Amino acid sequence: MTQSAMHAAAIDKYGAPVTPHTLPVPRIEPDEVLIRVQSAGVGVWDPWVRDGKAAEFFERPPRFPYVLGTDGAGTIEDVGEQVRGLKKGDRVYAMEFANPKGGFYAEFAAVKAEHAAPIPGKLTVQQAGALPVDAMTALIGLDDTLHLKSGEMVLIFGASGGIGHLAVQLAKRMGARVFAVASGGDGMDLAKRLGADAVVEGHNDDVLASARRFAPNGIHAALLTAGGKAAEKALESLRDGGRVAYPHHDGMPTPEAMAKLNRLIEQAPFEVHVDRTFTLDEAAEALPVEEHHVGKIALIPRS
Repeated sequence: MTQSAMHAAAIDKYGAPVTPHTLPVPRIEPDEVLIRVQSAGVGVWDPWVRDGKAAEFFERPPRFPYVLGTDGAGTIEDVGEQVRGLKKGDRVYAMEFANPKGGFYAEFAAVKAEHAAPIPGKLTVQQAGALPVDAMTALIGLDDTLHLKSGEMVLIFGASGGIGHLAVQLAKRMGARVFAVASGGDGMDLAKRLGADAVVEGHNDDVLASARRFAPNGIHAALLTAGGKAAEKALESLRDGGRVAYPHHDGMPTPEAMAKLNRLIEQAPFEVHVDRTFTLDEAAEALPVEEHHVGKIALIPRS
């Protein structure tokens, strides 16, 4: 590793705009890997980090300029002396929230080796960079919280969003029947293409009536990636004893959880839908993530 400086998108203080920077390449600890980033996910939580609302989650204060970005993918450039199972040249995806060394909005990122995993299946590196946080959030919601079983019916509210469109595919792999509530015609088309058994538009359709037609005896479980009156009304379709999960972006996955995610992805063709991409210099334009889009948004560092 001879490169000492990198291009990055960073903030100079909490609440400041995200702007292009030239920064030192982060140094790795014995249990870390250095990733040459080829794709970074843009998360709905990134503006929250930018504005300092995640400051309490840092084990030690970050140094400014601070690089945003919780997840990404690329090629391992260097490994710490304690790292086993990963080596230079491996294609990996990774995630690390509140990393004091900075995140993935850069040409290089340093993360704990246990938070990195081989890119699964036939995913491109661009797709893999937008995968980790939302896919793990979906899997934890479906598996650990809902304990979804084969043959059950699950309602996924927000099925065309970052978490939701991945949850549709994971739930199908777990043997469930999926009732998807999506946003817009493009969102409905995406949910249908990804295998949902029934799809309705959350803003205009009668979600409750459609859900009751889909499951006359009630739906077993619901994963809600968005709130509001429509979501609460949809929950009336649950049977007595039905389970509900509201995903939270907190905690880091275990290597075992990442391995399980990879196994599920590799069972069949899997799509991480990247709706739009931006360069690092355009990072500020990517951050109004509440604007309508389907799937994910990604940043692509310059080559």
